[in-house]
Amino acid sequence: MAGGRCLRCLSPACLFLAVAVALLAMPGLAAARTRRYTFNVTMATVTRLCVTKSVPTVNGRFPGPKIVVREGDRLVVQVHNNINNNVTFHWHGVRQLRSAWADGPSYITQCPIRPGQSYAYDFRVVGQRGTLWWHAHFSWLRATLYGPLVILPPRGVPYPFSPKPDREVPLMLGDWFNADPEAVIKQALKTGGGPNVSDAYTFNGLPGPTYNACAAADTFRLRVQPGRTYMLRIVNAALNDELFFAVANHTLTVVGADASYVKPFAANTLVISPGQTMDVLLTAAAANPSSPAAYAIAVAPYTNTVGTFDNTTAVAALEYAPQSTAALGSLPLPVLPLYNDTGFVANFSANFRSLASARYPARVPRSVDRRFFFAVGLGADPCQSRVNGTCQGPNGTRFAASMNNVSFAMPRSTSLLQAHYQRRYSGVLTANFPAAPPVPFNYTGTPPNNTFVMHGTRVVPLGYNTTVEVVLQDTSILGAESHPLHLHGYDFFVVGTGFGNYDAANDTAKYNLVDPVQRNTVSVPTAGWVAIRFVADNPGVWIMHCHLDVHLSWGLAMAWLVNDGPLPNQKLPPPPSNIPKC
Repeated sequence: MAGGRCLRCLSPACLFLAVAVALLAMPGLAAARTRRYTFNVTMATVTRLCVTKSVPTVNGRFPGPKIVVREGDRLVVQVHNNINNNVTFHWHGVRQLRSAWADGPSYITQCPIRPGQSYAYDFRVVGQRGTLWWHAHFSWLRATLYGPLVILPPRGVPYPFSPKPDREVPLMLGDWFNADPEAVIKQALKTGGGPNVSDAYTFNGLPGPTYNACAAADTFRLRVQPGRTYMLRIVNAALNDELFFAVANHTLTVVGADASYVKPFAANTLVISPGQTMDVLLTAAAANPSSPAAYAIAVAPYTNTVGTFDNTTAVAALEYAPQSTAALGSLPLPVLPLYNDTGFVANFSANFRSLASARYPARVPRSVDRRFFFAVGLGADPCQSRVNGTCQGPNGTRFAASMNNVSFAMPRSTSLLQAHYQRRYSGVLTANFPAAPPVPFNYTGTPPNNTFVMHGTRVVPLGYNTTVEVVLQDTSILGAESHPLHLHGYDFFVVGTGFGNYDAANDTAKYNLVDPVQRNTVSVPTAGWVAIRFVADNPGVWIMHCHLDVHLSWGLAMAWLVNDGPLPNQKLPPPPSNIPKC
């Protein structure tokens, strides 16, 4: 009888049932579902700082709507472009495994969605949980087109930290321009000088009382209950500013970064770069009638930038229920570091470590197939190279930016991914991005006499499953400063960092290959370097760029072209039938 039962279970129907039962027994897989959202991109009237203007929005909201999925879900976002600008959307930090057509950067993985056109972004969220975000990826439209993307763990899978939050609050840190941000960057590119800076920082689109009388009414207020724990899902959506963040008289516990869990650590002040996310626990104090009814939440810039920057502080309110709304003018501000406190930033960043647990291992590449050294920073174009503009950059030149002295030129006739899929590279891209600077120099010392850059659409081709190490070296060519570098289509491990010039002979031995933090955006330290590793297991064309949008506009970017693997599930699928045309 036993043998007979075994034979019957080998039938196709029985095997199908057995597989289905096994899948249902795995947490999360049974509950995975398709989640659908609609983005209507329209102009809406918004007033901030006593200035009323029409801005691009998603569904008439600024910031845009929150997207919520669970790990393993399929996400479909139907976008209808009803404004007079081209637009695309990027799902910042989503791995996009074999769904490169949905990544979103204009002219990299798709042509823009033209006015009056639509496009459906369709992808799965695999192996990630935590906070990411979405934003426009065309010119500077992300100044108002952005929102949170929350990835919950599968049902039945708890958070690997305690206490469990009683409530979760997305907190988008952004900025506000009284002028049209599109006009700001167009003017800068015309003149060759630096762009005008933002007029305020914002919490979920609200600047708070430190700016003017109008702004006081536009204050974000977080109401909390004594003794309860809140998880702040913090995103830096600002265009051009790294930010310090603190809550007066409260200690924060960092538990996640860029949709990856980290070993929890306490901090009084955070620093978060554009593009980065952090999941942070805040436990409200126990009830005490003598305690203040509210506390200030503050953000202010961290920068060593060349030129001017928005040197203001924005304030929100943490209010304890059931007491009434607090008078914000009387709230003491948290003490934030000085705007150029690079030492504080380095010490804070050193706290991040992957969980590296049995359930959430840190799969750090121990061996490396290809090594790259990218010198990152600003540079210049000679005045005569732009005959239709002026030259308000350093010493009568025009600002530019580059990696390994190559300033990235965005294609316009097609997307790089389309060219790669069709194998039509001629006139679109060249596969010769340099693996190291063409002329070595003292990167953080006295700058070279020649600061001019080259221009080109140059990529690095990679074989499938290649293990890659990239050392990103800041330069002092036009002044050393921090550069938050974002890699599309991948997470990477931050295996090393330091100040000065990278020294392979000594610095490699200090790498953390046990529990380095896993991120999609990392800041190259001011006058320093950072080393990252990743496995090229996602076919497509993936841009890596500075997330200070002014630097991206000046060309601080490059792209990785990852070829197909030998197996069917290692190949780039065909483009969707409705993908926009250039």
